[in-house]
Amino acid sequence: MTHFDYITKHMLPGWVESWTYNFRIWADLMTSNYKRYSDPWSESTEREYREWFWVSLNMYDICTKEFLEELYQQISDIASGKEKTYPLDNVLEIWSEYPLDDVLEIWSEDAQKYYDK
Repeated sequence: MTHFDYITKHMLPGWVESWTYNFRIWADLMTSNYKRYSDPWSESTEREYREWFWVSLNMYDICTKEFLEELYQQISDIASGKEKTYPLDNVLEIWSEYPLDDVLEIWSEDAQKYYDK
């Protein structure tokens, strides 16, 4: 993934979504439109909503380029068969045959092999 792809395909759409969401909250805050956000157990809906608006300005749901590259690599490894996967039916079958402690022990041994690489 190039830096240009990362910025145009991940960061900009994430920013636009965040800004759109923040603008909607701000517009509702300015027009005192709290009904769809009201919490019946709240002392002050307006105060709670105002606090939520300021918190939402700090939300940042953009993943790093390195994380996305690693995630895409894992997806391609799974698709190519390089990484071993477990079908859900097999996992559920194991759960039904063994007590939960035995299943956790089997999985922890398998996880330990992964970390010992």
